[in-house]
Amino acid sequence: MAALSEYENAMFLELMDDDGLFVTAKGLSFERVIASFLKIHCVTSDPSSISLVLVINTTDQEEDYILDELKSSDVPLPKVITTEFTSSERESVYLSGGVLFVTSRILVVDMLTKKLPIHLVTGIVVLRAHKIIESCQEAFILRLYRENNKTGFIKALSDNPQAFTSGFFQVEKVMKNLFVRRLYLWPRFHATVSAFLEKHKPEVIELHLHLTPSMLAIQTAALDLINTCLKELKRANPTLDADDLTVENSISKSFDKILRFQLNPVWHQLGNKTRQLVADLKVLRLILLYLTQYDCVTFYNFLESLRASQRDVKNHSLWMFMDAADSLFVHAKARVIEFTESKNKKMKGETSQRKEENSKGYSDDKDQKEELVLEESPKWRLVSEVLAEIERDDADNDKFGPGHVLIAAYDERTCSQLRDYLCDGSEAVLTRLYNKLIKPPATVAETSETASVSGDTLQSDASANISDKKDLPSSRQRHVQPGKKGKSKRKVAAPRKKAPLDQSDEGKGSFKLLFFSLKGSRSNVLLRPGEVNKAAEQDSPPIKLLSSRMTIIHPLTGCSDRYSLLRTLWEVEPRYVVLYDAQMQFIRQLEVYKASRPGIPLRVYFLIYAGSVEEQKYLTTLRKEKEAFEVLIKNKGTMVVPEEREGKTSAAMMLSRDPSKATDAVSTRKAATCDEGNKQSRKVIVDMREFRSELPSLIHRRGIDVEPVTLEVGDYILTPDICVERKSVSDLIGSLNNGRLYHQAVAMVRFYKRPILLIEFDPNKSFSLQAKSSLSSEVSFNDISSKLTLLTLHFPKLKILWCHSPYATAELFDDLKAKCPEPDAATAMAVGSDSTAVASDVTYNIGPQDFILKLPGINFKNYRSVMRNVESVQELFTLSQERLANILGNANSAKQLWEFIHTDNKGRVQPQTSSKVRR
Repeated sequence: MAALSEYENAMFLELMDDDGLFVTAKGLSFERVIASFLKIHCVTSDPSSISLVLVINTTDQEEDYILDELKSSDVPLPKVITTEFTSSERESVYLSGGVLFVTSRILVVDMLTKKLPIHLVTGIVVLRAHKIIESCQEAFILRLYRENNKTGFIKALSDNPQAFTSGFFQVEKVMKNLFVRRLYLWPRFHATVSAFLEKHKPEVIELHLHLTPSMLAIQTAALDLINTCLKELKRANPTLDADDLTVENSISKSFDKILRFQLNPVWHQLGNKTRQLVADLKVLRLILLYLTQYDCVTFYNFLESLRASQRDVKNHSLWMFMDAADSLFVHAKARVIEFTESKNKKMKGETSQRKEENSKGYSDDKDQKEELVLEESPKWRLVSEVLAEIERDDADNDKFGPGHVLIAAYDERTCSQLRDYLCDGSEAVLTRLYNKLIKPPATVAETSETASVSGDTLQSDASANISDKKDLPSSRQRHVQPGKKGKSKRKVAAPRKKAPLDQSDEGKGSFKLLFFSLKGSRSNVLLRPGEVNKAAEQDSPPIKLLSSRMTIIHPLTGCSDRYSLLRTLWEVEPRYVVLYDAQMQFIRQLEVYKASRPGIPLRVYFLIYAGSVEEQKYLTTLRKEKEAFEVLIKNKGTMVVPEEREGKTSAAMMLSRDPSKATDAVSTRKAATCDEGNKQSRKVIVDMREFRSELPSLIHRRGIDVEPVTLEVGDYILTPDICVERKSVSDLIGSLNNGRLYHQAVAMVRFYKRPILLIEFDPNKSFSLQAKSSLSSEVSFNDISSKLTLLTLHFPKLKILWCHSPYATAELFDDLKAKCPEPDAATAMAVGSDSTAVASDVTYNIGPQDFILKLPGINFKNYRSVMRNVESVQELFTLSQERLANILGNANSAKQLWEFIHTDNKGRVQPQTSSKVRR
């Protein structure tokens, strides 16, 4: 584990000092600080220094990265507690001490079942603290921890400052749920951070490109369409917050969340026009993204697929009929294909007449000649020039060994296209895409032959292309900080199409592709042809290939491991980094990487389209993070935090389990009164799988003890007679479709007197199963309401409860348990098992019981009388109508049953006959 830097040491000392919430800027490597903090709490050889530290709310990637940081240290590595450990094994691990990564569901169950000695826990570290809301499992864990341990520490960390500024007093709410009083802020402009990073700045060269005229026209048209859709959306929905619905916000990644957050509660009430506008905004945002990320052929094919999809839908996109949409499609096509006038037409002097006809929509294909344009992406050519410059500079300066090159692009598809361009050239790549996506099948073979000839011509002219790059300087001495004023900028016009970097005599690109894995990351590595052969001969691990200069292409987003790019950076140790796309977090990581290796040069090429949505998106990200920290700094100076916030005092109000305060709604009703007999502790039996939900935590807050067990029937046992099966809306729909809910209802009705189906809704969404417009008066197997109706008809004893939030559910459970006996865990666990005979209803054979319940005249009120007085189904079918009336206690029911038994397939009732019943 490498030594901490100056600002990391300062963060580490604050982390050691006191409990609190630590909010850092993205990319400042706070994971290394956490690893150093956990290192001192790992088990040592001294038994007196053994501690037990729990780390919660982590992802698998975060756990792996922290473990990798600790592997070089001479301490036992933390253990990751998952379902692979049995209950007894987990109890043994807890007593052994050390640092443990534990999933929240396992930890809360072990706390409630006393398998974890809470009083022996040294402290808890909470990652992604911005996700800690009042009803989540992590807040439940911290509440149980503070109830039983008043001395342990709580350290919470997050690198998402924007999440603490949404809503009213969000940071105070999170700190309340974390039981901490102090707030520590570490923005990029923090004095300690800024001083350290400014001391060892990388050499940054910003290359500002201009969008081609067609790209600029497409961007302008798309922004106009977005602006029009936003205006129409605000006009149709005046209640929406207009401050969030701006064109600037629409280009950010979080815009979909902002829009859905406002519309979800009323989504079922929205008309088709508003829903279509929301879908249109999503598509238009994709168009802006794909404009700069993908090549002209792929982009044009995407637009054509959008236009083709509108032919088969009822509600057409509104933006398709606007003038800006015509400009969008025309300029997208102009980047791929253009039509020129034939020479015969010009000689006839009919230009003016043809223009008039074309303006009216007429054209003569014989007078039009189709030519391929295949406009090259400006960044492609610039990457080639940058790599050529790096190659010359690296040849002149070999003091630090081979200068590896790392190219960071947006996603895997962008990396793949960039790799193909560097290997084959732009014309070959674009022609291949044109033949695959646009060209009619009949002419693909002909075009492929032309492309091969063109490729040979490009390869023969490769040496001349290298000489064209002499205008690029070989080195720059000025150090520039990205995102600051006074930046070194080099304006680059849209380049003409040229071949890739110098080609070999064999007619192949100068770079070859090699895949290898750097601790789980999958990178595209480009090597020289000779280096590829040398690498193929080596049987050693791929990491030894680092002795030769390589060009590595790695995606910024879309990796299964969020630390893949960071691992590649530190293991390959490139001297040159090309930022094909901008990402704030990776730029910060590059700053930390350079500052941690003083004396070793690092040159960063920052490629960005000037005046584009791409540039605005990056600048907006920087501004929003800065504004978020400014809001947090202001809140820190004005917030009033009571001393009892930490919950370390015996009279802490934060640990109160008052039912009247454990609700999200204002209620004028008093809490349920309890007589002397009900003052004893109350409890609810909860199935282990239910601890993925928020409900157990809220039940506990109302002063009701939660006992986790494994239940075969039901999810919650409130009393010996009340069994509850909880379903979210999505789970309800799935259970109705696959028939699982039917079997669950059968089991609850069979074993409990008061079975309940609880349907719990998301409080942020509409309180309805489906829109009113989709309701039908006819029964349909595809309709959820129809299926629920059939369920209630089939199980009259089954009651259905509708709750708009988990808070309402917890309050409802409290009311249902009033003045009722408490359930027994052993009895609840035995219900439904193969060896059980606990339930009073299970006196007779289940098969005949279910069969006779489906007969006319027999219901839940009289079926027990039938089971007691009739020995078999065969005997039941031989009884007279009078005998059935005596058993059922109702003449009409007896008549219905007798006629059903004795009616043939033609509707004729057979006369009664006396026969002996075989026993």
